[in-house]
Amino acid sequence: MLIQLSIRDIVLIERLDLAFETGLSVLTGETGAGKSILLDSLSLALGGRGDGGLVRHGEEKGQVTAVFDVSGSHAARRLLRDNGIDDDGDLIFRRVQSADGRTRASINDQPVSVQLMRQAGQLLVEIHGQHDDRALIDTDAHRTLLDAFAGLSDEALQLSGLYRTWKDAERAFRTHRAKVEAAAREADYIRASVEELEALAPRDGEEDELAEERSRMQKAERIAGDISEASEFLNGNASPVPLIASLVRRLERKSHEAPGLLEETVELLDAALNHLSNAQMEVEAALRKTEFDPRELERVEERLFALRAAGRKYSVAVADLPALAEKMVADLADLDAGEEKLAELEKLTAAAKADYDQAAAALSEKRRRGAEALADAVMAELPALKLERARFMVEVATDPETATAEGIDTVEFHVQTNPGTRPGPIMKVASGGELSRFLLALKVALADRGSAPTLVFDEIDTGVGGAVADAIGQRLKRLSDKVQVLSVTHAPQVAARAATHLLISKGPAAEGSEKIATRVATMAPEHRTEEIARMLAGASVTDEARAAAKRLLAGNG
Repeated sequence: MLIQLSIRDIVLIERLDLAFETGLSVLTGETGAGKSILLDSLSLALGGRGDGGLVRHGEEKGQVTAVFDVSGSHAARRLLRDNGIDDDGDLIFRRVQSADGRTRASINDQPVSVQLMRQAGQLLVEIHGQHDDRALIDTDAHRTLLDAFAGLSDEALQLSGLYRTWKDAERAFRTHRAKVEAAAREADYIRASVEELEALAPRDGEEDELAEERSRMQKAERIAGDISEASEFLNGNASPVPLIASLVRRLERKSHEAPGLLEETVELLDAALNHLSNAQMEVEAALRKTEFDPRELERVEERLFALRAAGRKYSVAVADLPALAEKMVADLADLDAGEEKLAELEKLTAAAKADYDQAAAALSEKRRRGAEALADAVMAELPALKLERARFMVEVATDPETATAEGIDTVEFHVQTNPGTRPGPIMKVASGGELSRFLLALKVALADRGSAPTLVFDEIDTGVGGAVADAIGQRLKRLSDKVQVLSVTHAPQVAARAATHLLISKGPAAEGSEKIATRVATMAPEHRTEEIARMLAGASVTDEARAAAKRLLAGNG
């Protein structure tokens, strides 16, 4: 429910803080006092259209804040959570309107789009008036209201799930059928490609391995000659090793004849022999490493050429050839097993449609029974609202060929305002005053089903009086037992039934000021008599009017 409305610098309102209670609250005041400003302000806080003209003259911006207390499971909270908005505690809707036309919206002090604010606001408050047709213009809303009245909302939700299952199965069937048909058209190409790729048998990473191996062999080929020449020099007939070894032996024999003269030379030559021997072994090892079969190089190059040729043929990188081969094998398998799978998907689709059709037909029958009950409930309210000659009908048109997630029914409220006239859609047949009374009867029939937790009625009693106004007051009071009701009214019979009475007045913003401001005051019980007497008598309040006001209040106390 709405628990607080704060308005700053909107039209004639300078500063206003209103607290609202459960039950029926009425707002009264003389024409032009500013009752419409309050509703415009509330609408702004709920995501209504902004306008720089709403800002109080001389101010740069205005602001409206509406605070709601609703249960943790309420749809508005779920909507906010789904959009990443913190919903702990009360829900605080705030709209800032700048004089230049720009607006800012926030919920619980988190910036939101006006669209999200409007969606959440529609779940919290419904504003109805003589010329407000939002509850009745949309036939989808008629179906939703009928489902709520008949207790079919859960079944409608389940039907929506069956519809999605059916459509998902249908899409899967169509997708597979298109795939099989496309594969069939390319069957010869796919089979030849699979045979070619299976014969080629590309491996993941094979191209890099072959390229590295070819590079190694090519490098070995380039340096093999130099290594072979070095080997020939160290190990062949021209090797210096035997000559140096012979020289070392002669010098060793001579060193005994001249001690201290040749020992160091012999040692150095002996070390040189050791190094040359090591070099002989290393160069032999290097030569063995460079050895390769030229036919292996040729094989590697041919394999690389074959892989790269296949990549060009199929317009993919060589690295993607294994994946392509797998895909083509799968495509071929789909082609080979396509008809079997297609038949299976067709059966699943048919079964899903049958489930939907059965549930939709059952829901349609329940809607028809609910439509009769809803029409009877609304009709029972009409005589007291001076619509005793009118008829209210809930038309349910069923067409299985136009199945939707909501079912196979189109629901529309029709009325006949007078005997002998042609019935028709409520929005086309009913006048403004009749429309508001039909709406009130519908809301009473629905009670707390299919309604927002706060209902606002803007002068729906205009043009009626006496017994009809009293009947409207009775029904607003009955509604307020289920949901919070706010009513802007000129009817004393309605005002007398309120639990909370708010008086709207207009006067100087401050003593001696030329600026005019709108004020709202919660009326104490002792002051309500005078206001209701004014509503009965007009500008000149008489004792008779006061006595009548007391009787109204006493009768509704």
